[in-house]
Amino acid sequence: MSDEVYGPERADRLVALLRALAARIQELDRSGRLLDAAPELQKLLGNARSELFHYEVRSTYDTPEVAESRRIVEDAIRELSLDEPDDDEPWRPDKRE
Repeated sequence: MSDEVYGPERADRLVALLRALAARIQELDRSGRLLDAAPELQKLLGNARSELFHYEVRSTYDTPEVAESRRIVEDAIRELSLDEPDDDEPWRPDKRE
């Protein structure tokens, strides 16, 4: 799997990781050991935080092909901009009047 994109399989693993973390917190809470498990929770939270960061960054990452397509479209829009009328467009009102 490319490290630049966040595919559906990795997203599914993230969801499973978050659910496992939630279940572990609930289990520790029910047994009255929530604060006793601080080191374990720190590790689990760190893993979840790291993976959430990757999800946030990589799920919005543009592949080089997408970035190039976006650049081409933006260039075309700039070239076709109607903000500055040309002299060969007589239907536009003259700003000098």
